[in-house]
Amino acid sequence: MKTHFFRGLRATTLIGVVAIAAILIWSGMQRTESTLEIRSSQQGISMPDGFFVWHHLDANGIRFKSITPENNSLLIKFESSAQSEAAKVVLYRTLPHGYVIAQQEEEDNASSWLTRVLNENIRIG
Repeated sequence: MKTHFFRGLRATTLIGVVAIAAILIWSGMQRTESTLEIRSSQQGISMPDGFFVWHHLDANGIRFKSITPENNSLLIKFESSAQSEAAKVVLYRTLPHGYVIAQQEEEDNASSWLTRVLNENIRIG
C-alpha cells in the first residue's frame, strides 16, 4: 500500500515539475519589448536629433532602452508597448510636422527560431 502511494506521489511531483518548467519556458518566450521608428514623410526633412527626442521623453517621464539611428530613421526601444504608446503621443505633440512615428513589428525570437526549423524541415523532406 505504501509503495503504491509513493509511486503516485512521485508521478504527481514529476508532472508538477514538468508543468512548472513549461510555464517558465513559455513566459521566457513572451517578449514585451516595443520599438518606435521615426522617419521623415517628405524628402529634404532631416532626421530628428536623438538628444532632442531623449530630452522630451525624459521630461515627460517616459523611460526607454535605447535610441539608435538606422537607415534614415530613428529607432527607440522600450520595455513595454505602454511606454511606446505614451512616447508616440509625446513625440507627435513635440516633433514638427513632416515625421512619421510608427510602431515597428518585433519578431519573437522563439517564433522566429521555430519558423526557421519548420522551414528547414520542409526543404529537406
